Amino acid sequence: MSDLVNNIERFPQGHPVRVYVEENLLVKQLFEELFKTEVKEDFEKFFNIFNQLCEVEKHFARKENQLFPYLEKNGWTSPSQNMWAFHDQIRDEIKTARKLIEVKAFDDILNACITIYNSLSHIIQVEEQRLLPRAFEMLTEDDWKEMREGDEEIGWMFSTPPVRYPELKEEEYIHPSQDKKKRELPFSLEDRTHYDEGYLTPEQVNFIFKFLPVDITYVDENDKVVFYNRGDDRVFPRSAGIIGREVKFCHPPKSVDQVLKILEEFKAGRQDTAEFWIQFKGLFVHIRYFAVRDDEGVYKGVIEMSQDVTDIKKLEGDKRLLDWA
Repeated sequence: MSDLVNNIERFPQGHPVRVYVEENLLVKQLFEELFKTEVKEDFEKFFNIFNQLCEVEKHFARKENQLFPYLEKNGWTSPSQNMWAFHDQIRDEIKTARKLIEVKAFDDILNACITIYNSLSHIIQVEEQRLLPRAFEMLTEDDWKEMREGDEEIGWMFSTPPVRYPELKEEEYIHPSQDKKKRELPFSLEDRTHYDEGYLTPEQVNFIFKFLPVDITYVDENDKVVFYNRGDDRVFPRSAGIIGREVKFCHPPKSVDQVLKILEEFKAGRQDTAEFWIQFKGLFVHIRYFAVRDDEGVYKGVIEMSQDVTDIKKLEGDKRLLDWA
């Protein structure tokens, strides 16, 4: 066993380093169970254990989106550049094994799982001998506390989440949308607004809406149109005159009843989404409506999204390389 495993008690319950090590121990335990199970004789059990192992994706995602950014801020970039590529290799190995299991290719399943085992054993060794010990020395206590908050959004391999680190009293809890922590960021917060996560200037918000490949219209809780994005390739034309207009007057008579029905169901809390797809001027258009509610579940309006999915609908297979001329 690694020194980290032997000295795991030096880390408090719920500390991100301890949780990574505990997940590694779980991976080893699951592989022991997997290799003791005869895939032909007890296929369902084998498949269930395999699916539990696939939860290692959350382990990878936390490293990539949580741990690595903190290391980058301290000048250690090689994990992002090298270990991430190894994560992707293991993801491909898991995908290959899953396909074999789903078609019950019994002669090849074991070898595919052994490949995953060898790869995960190697990455666990790198984590416990180099990545996590150095990260623990490099990062501050405040870093680990902040990281634990973000970890919760991604999740863990365990069926029951690890205990909170550090344990928060109820009165100390702050909803993410009210986050006031002063993190060290490589940009000024002047003229920026804090959203659920991240900070944007009004110009950046406008850029996002302008370049999104979807038409967006926001109708408030009073059924008034308060916003639409003005992209260059809108499916349905809009003009400034729509702002402040009742939404029932913004649709052709033949579809007004459906729109009002959607609003009625959203306001009553009986539905949260509605979708349609139509042929329009040679395009295949996907139209979706989403109820908007605050943290208490109070109705705050509806977002209408329309997108030309003509080319998306034709996609098949994989595309992993650029084919720019």
